[in-house]
Amino acid sequence: MLQNTYDRAKQITDNIYVITEAGHSDHIFTQLPDMTPDKVIIEPGRRGTSSCFVASIDRILRQDNGDESIVFMHADHHIRDVASFANVVKFAGKTAADEQKIVLLGVEPSYPATAFGYIQKDSPIGDNGNTFVYKVHSFKEKPAHDVAADYVKSGNYLWNMGYFVAPANVFLAKMQEFAPDMYNNYLALKEADGNADEYRDTYLGFENIAIDYSLLEKTQDLLVVPGSFDWMDVGSFGDLHEVSALDEQRNSLRGEDIELDGVENSYIRNEDNKPIAVIGLDNVVVVNSPHGVLVARKDLSQKVGEIAKKLQAKQQDS
Repeated sequence: MLQNTYDRAKQITDNIYVITEAGHSDHIFTQLPDMTPDKVIIEPGRRGTSSCFVASIDRILRQDNGDESIVFMHADHHIRDVASFANVVKFAGKTAADEQKIVLLGVEPSYPATAFGYIQKDSPIGDNGNTFVYKVHSFKEKPAHDVAADYVKSGNYLWNMGYFVAPANVFLAKMQEFAPDMYNNYLALKEADGNADEYRDTYLGFENIAIDYSLLEKTQDLLVVPGSFDWMDVGSFGDLHEVSALDEQRNSLRGEDIELDGVENSYIRNEDNKPIAVIGLDNVVVVNSPHGVLVARKDLSQKVGEIAKKLQAKQQDS
């Protein structure tokens, strides 16, 4: 997924940064051997996407002039129509610079999804003929199915990808106006100025919060550009199965020592040295890792995070 996202970003620019939590930093250089340390931003600990954003702006402005638009992308999304995606991002970046506003990317919904947030479009801006750039009216959390169906039918809503773009000076101005706590966090990291211990302690003192809540939903003059490319937020093993290469039985196999008999439409992954045998099942996820074994119905695999938290709580109590 990381390599896929990096390749997609290369269609937009050669100036690419990756931000990651410290526990994953070694994997970045393994997966992306072209990356240099000056382009990898390492979180001392997880403090939410708001803190990631502040750390990114701080690093970029130390190394670049910040005049170009900066697009923030997630590494767990799957997009096949890369050319269309790249064109939309470039257009959004130009719009952000011209309008001096933060521009979001949305996707035209193809079905009434209940797992995604939605962006409600307001009036289009057409000063220069760009009638496919809209003001943002509001954000909607993951809706019930009947509500999502109304959204799709109305034509006024987009799936919220969580992507946004603007020049650094615009981001700083919007933080000062709408999210002063974030701006103060930026100044605090800037003052650390290369002192690793001060930087770590400062960062770990930040509130763990998503940027949606700390900045985007507070900003009153957001714009959004709709995209018609295919998009999937790969949030579960079931999603991962759908974007993986499949055999004739629609099975996706990862790893060695896997034996199947009468298995269809399943995702099987072996990361340990024990063999896996699956017999007479379909629509399942089986993952054998050094940390444990997962067996789940594929359409319920999004519950993995919930179960993992319960297991962690039990381990902490024991």
